[in-house]
Amino acid sequence: MTHSATDDIFTEWLAALEARHLADLRVPEVTRALRALSSAYVERRHKVAARATLDSTGKRAAFALFYGPLHFLTVSHVVRELRAGQGGVRSIVDLGCGTGVAGVAWALAATDAPRLLGIDRHPWAAEETRWTYRCFGLPGQAQVGDLGRFPRLGRDDAVVAAYAMNELPSHVRAAVEDRLLAAATVGARFLVVEPIARSITPWWDDFAARVTSAGGRANEWRFAVDLPPMLRLFDKAAGLNHRELTARSLYLG
Repeated sequence: MTHSATDDIFTEWLAALEARHLADLRVPEVTRALRALSSAYVERRHKVAARATLDSTGKRAAFALFYGPLHFLTVSHVVRELRAGQGGVRSIVDLGCGTGVAGVAWALAATDAPRLLGIDRHPWAAEETRWTYRCFGLPGQAQVGDLGRFPRLGRDDAVVAAYAMNELPSHVRAAVEDRLLAAATVGARFLVVEPIARSITPWWDDFAARVTSAGGRANEWRFAVDLPPMLRLFDKAAGLNHRELTARSLYLG
């Protein structure tokens, strides 16, 4: 899909998000929930379950309306720069799928139309991911499940784990790392995206060394962004200032 076509469908999806999540909530309610959600994500690192922060309708709406689009924009940029969509991609597994945006961002950049499978521990996330797939007209399904138990992968399959591995217990994360590297040996590819802050990913350097020694890439990203009006509104209301988006990634393909 061309970049302009992706921009168009992204705009349509944002409008659908507003209609979906602001049907029963006012904007001030969502912004209050967004501030609480942002604080909870900072405070709960390595302390509580990842999706325990999605314990109210307002927080779920804030996550979908704000963090979902930001993650979409970030992963889209990373995938384009890495040219990860080139070549055959038969299927994409999205670990810790949230609202499904990371898998969608990769699928839209792919030459063909890969089938998507979202896996998340939170039932709301699985349902929201199914809705996201429908919005973008992409084939796929989502399920509640353990991130460490994703399906066996083969040539032309792919896995994305965006903002998810930092939330896993160390023993589960180590097992996922091993499975990702093993999948790459049979022709699968994987992409891991995390916040650029090193404090929440103390395991990053060790995994990055394993990925690069296997022929993969480790990158840090900073790129300017002009947020759409809805995102600018929530960004300002939450006391944030996203003039640029940042991330770090590991890619082996």
